Amino acid sequence: MRADYLSAQEAATRLGVSAATLYAYVSRGKIDSRPGADGRSREYLADDIERLIERRQAGRGAAKAAARSLTWGLPVLETRISLIRPNGHYYRGESAIALATQGASLEDVARLLWGGEGDPFATMPPRNWPGAVALLMRRDDVPPQERTAAALPLIALTSPYTHSLEPQQRRECAARLLRETAALLCGTRPSHHPIHRVMAESWHAGDEGLAEIVRSTLVLCADHELNASAFATRVAASTGASLHSAVSAGLAALSGPQHGGAAARAYALIQEAQRDRRPADHVRERLRRGDELPAFGHPLYPDGDPRAALLLRVLDDRRPRLGGLARIRQLVDAVHDSVGRQPSLDFALAAIATLYGLGPHAALSLFAAGRMAGWLAHALEQQDYGGLIRPRANYAGTLPGRRD
Repeated sequence: MRADYLSAQEAATRLGVSAATLYAYVSRGKIDSRPGADGRSREYLADDIERLIERRQAGRGAAKAAARSLTWGLPVLETRISLIRPNGHYYRGESAIALATQGASLEDVARLLWGGEGDPFATMPPRNWPGAVALLMRRDDVPPQERTAAALPLIALTSPYTHSLEPQQRRECAARLLRETAALLCGTRPSHHPIHRVMAESWHAGDEGLAEIVRSTLVLCADHELNASAFATRVAASTGASLHSAVSAGLAALSGPQHGGAAARAYALIQEAQRDRRPADHVRERLRRGDELPAFGHPLYPDGDPRAALLLRVLDDRRPRLGGLARIRQLVDAVHDSVGRQPSLDFALAAIATLYGLGPHAALSLFAAGRMAGWLAHALEQQDYGGLIRPRANYAGTLPGRRD
């Protein structure tokens, strides 16, 4: 047999397939074959087999790259909304840290993220809650996120421009939805007042320090590129779903313990650490048991999350004698001394909720109210781009017709 042809057994072994699969490749024209020297068997062109192996390996490489891109990996979608760099994140080229520092409101950031002409907040006055939502708002036993998730489809039934294709009307619908979501999350009525003031007043009326902290927090939370909830929002929007339905998908993704649940775990960590005489002892005990230190470290910010750093500085500046702040700082220092990690945004949200006595749900409410601006931006952008987001799966199960 010539060197450039292989026997059936050699070819199947080289490909790692059965004889039946080898014959299928031949029948589809992928491998050339010829009669063997004995006139009964067949031989298979080695070059065709090598090319088939190369294509298969390239496909596997692409599949692995695609799989890796789904977890803090390569970019998979184009967006003009936000950019993340190690020193912070940017909204359409403007630093989110600078916007928060310079006094921007969540409405200002929403206008920036959504683009377009005119002010979408100027033409959509607040309205009373629909009857079913009003009943829901009186339920003290329903947590804020669950209340909001239940109410969004209900308010969509009577919202104007819900399915409009006109850009300005869609932005006006988004403006109403942003205000209504914030009101749902903090248990109050929609208002034409700035969202940070509405939320702060619902928690501590007249507290200007809290209002300023809420403003900075909402601005920093407004968007963070293609995280799980933003991706869920874009997938829903790509199907032609309304803005209300698209952001409901984002809110559902946020409910998971690996996303919004990080703030709840950070809140629990702070509560537990404050019950110990020395936060450093609590950190050492957790590490000794092998427990996690939630909301410390961030894959995209190796030198520390600048959002958390800014919010902790704002807490220092606004209320330097706020009860418990010193112990929270001791906890941050103890974690850094033990494992070299800095706090993430989730920790800062939990610190705010702790120091102002807002309860365990407020951290996630702050996050969701701010991130709603980004979800709406992603939904609007996806609607403008068009096209269904429909990735393929790499099947790894039992093949048809195979038996053990």
